[in-house]
Amino acid sequence: MGWKAAEKLIRHWKVLRGDNVMIIRGKDKGDTGIIKRVIRSQNRVIVEGKNLVKKHIKQGQGHEGGIFTVEAPLHASNVQVVDPVTGCGCTLNIMFLKSRACKVGVRYLEDGTKVRVSRGIGASGSIIPRPEILKIRTTPRPTVAGPKDTPLNVALEKTYDAKTGKGMAEL
Repeated sequence: MGWKAAEKLIRHWKVLRGDNVMIIRGKDKGDTGIIKRVIRSQNRVIVEGKNLVKKHIKQGQGHEGGIFTVEAPLHASNVQVVDPVTGCGCTLNIMFLKSRACKVGVRYLEDGTKVRVSRGIGASGSIIPRPEILKIRTTPRPTVAGPKDTPLNVALEKTYDAKTGKGMAEL
């Protein structure tokens, strides 16, 4: 990727994997779905079951060939988070589109935690919760020390004393 393309990367993402979003542009305009994957290097998202395209795959060792229907990535600007309070599974019309999708803002609560809130015309101003799928780790944390891990007693060993200067290298 060149530096011109890197300048246009989204720095502060408003949508996360697992969010319920509405597609606001393209052939699936007005449809809602859940974000399956976020491709930050390309500013794109894949919405589950939306923006379907036909893909021709050649037969090879270990897999069949043929024509498959796959989900193509959408640009992140073409989706908006659905307001958790006003969103419902009703039939869509133009007036209803404006009230369901909302812009995302950031607010800090009294205890200092950072939360996403819905904002914009017709938005409820409610907190948009983090998706549950983000709390699940794909690979569990290791519980047993590996061969390249530093032992705990060596890591906690005090090697420098600020008062006496002990442990300071001679210059």
